[in-house]
Amino acid sequence: MPVLSAAALLRLVLLAAPVEASAPPACEMGMRHLELTADTPREAVSVCIHPGLTTSLLFDAKLARVELPGRERFVVMEAETGLALVPTGVFVQGERVPVRITFQDGAAPAIATFTLVVHPSEAARQVQVTRQPRSLESYREGERQARAEARQCGEDKARLEAECSGQRGLLGLIAQELLGEGGIADKNIIKGVSSRPGNTLHSEEARSYCSNTTRLEDGRKVMRLAVELELRNHGSTPWTPAGAVLVGPNGEEWKVMGVWPLKPIAPGNQRSVAVEMEMTEEAARGTFTLKLWGQEAGSGSEHFDGVTFP
Repeated sequence: MPVLSAAALLRLVLLAAPVEASAPPACEMGMRHLELTADTPREAVSVCIHPGLTTSLLFDAKLARVELPGRERFVVMEAETGLALVPTGVFVQGERVPVRITFQDGAAPAIATFTLVVHPSEAARQVQVTRQPRSLESYREGERQARAEARQCGEDKARLEAECSGQRGLLGLIAQELLGEGGIADKNIIKGVSSRPGNTLHSEEARSYCSNTTRLEDGRKVMRLAVELELRNHGSTPWTPAGAVLVGPNGEEWKVMGVWPLKPIAPGNQRSVAVEMEMTEEAARGTFTLKLWGQEAGSGSEHFDGVTFP
């Protein structure tokens, strides 16, 4: 599998126009119920979301249209009377994304509007919306429907996580082979990367990535980085990645946040292996050595010198 190009990480990241960031709202856990009437103010209802977590919006009427700017940054699963959203792109804490729902029956209110607000750690898991006063049977039916939708959302979430090998962040985007432009800088580093003598693995292609989303830690900018290598196994036995560190120019080691995929590379075959880490903006300016080690007993460390970032 070839190493992904610059476009290969970002189709979910860009098409939503940037919006003003602000403090996220308090996140209501569990089921949240909203009743809308013709007299309900038209201001949008805030619903908190978080990358990788599913938020479901359930209604008592069939949907005619769902308007979601930057839809490419979400996995969207639509049903007749609801939808589930899984943010998978790069989002800024407090970022607001509008959602406009139009109903088929034309009853008032004909439209419901929401504002998805990116929360640092939590998400509203289920929001149930009705437009009429609810009878006891309606509550019971809503509960049955909510349970069914929750089961479906759980199955969909499990499937999505399995497809992405449970990865989030840059590794999640690499796992999903997303396409797009901008948002995450990338650099072809194969000319600078060299496999050390004695390596079992040799790099055929190499690319590094740097997210434009940063956070502050002790007053310093911390960035999310990734390295992806296409590795060929020149040994006589399979080699399966188990862990990695990035070694700086002065010998300091940066622990990676994840290695993907944890699948064996058969002798004579090649496979893409990606790692992700966080580093301060200043520290990321050097030249590094990527050190990988395998799961198999007796497998030594594999060293790849000359790693740099955009």
